[in-house]
Amino acid sequence: MYQFPKQAEFNKVLPKSKIYSHAKPGRAVKELFVSEISEIVWKFKLSPDTINLPARDWIEEIQVFEIELKTQELNESVLLAIDKAIRFPILYQLKYQGQIKFVAAYKRPNEVDASKSVMEAYFETTWQLGGEPSKSLPMVLDLVALYEEIIRSLIPIARLSGESLRDQINRVLEIRAKERQCREMETNLKTEKQFNRKVSLNRALQDTQRDLATLKSDLQ
Repeated sequence: MYQFPKQAEFNKVLPKSKIYSHAKPGRAVKELFVSEISEIVWKFKLSPDTINLPARDWIEEIQVFEIELKTQELNESVLLAIDKAIRFPILYQLKYQGQIKFVAAYKRPNEVDASKSVMEAYFETTWQLGGEPSKSLPMVLDLVALYEEIIRSLIPIARLSGESLRDQINRVLEIRAKERQCREMETNLKTEKQFNRKVSLNRALQDTQRDLATLKSDLQ
């Protein structure tokens, strides 16, 4: 995805116990850490000192964590626990059997308690071969702009002209919600026995599919 500057290297193993002490995950999430993750390395620290971009607003640093996986799938609750433990934005570089995938949440301060973070949604790339060349970091003016460009590069739909990152993410979330509704209605339609109820469900499904098609066409 990106080629990070040599001076930004941090390369410190992050013990799972450190995350547990800050995020206080439940037993089920701790078991996922054990079953799905081999090692977490704090790979890069993107800050004014390391990449010569000024901090702005709440973003003083952007972290890059490399996670070596035991399985190809990583439960999102694991990433959520790490994001809760560390207040700075994090770009995850997942590694599994020679492949790499990048994942990040759109993260912002809690409006009630600024010491805590809110993760709006997670976005990710597809798996790539680890040997593929990386691109340079985008040319931006500060860390906020860099963070926004990183998140935008993970969003699978195009940005509308003049659209803010927050608005683009809200559109993605709306599409995801409509897709879930369609799947649920399709399942219910297959199992419904009453004819009148089937007609009503089918009509609702068609309406939702039209809404979804409109949303997706708006995002081309």
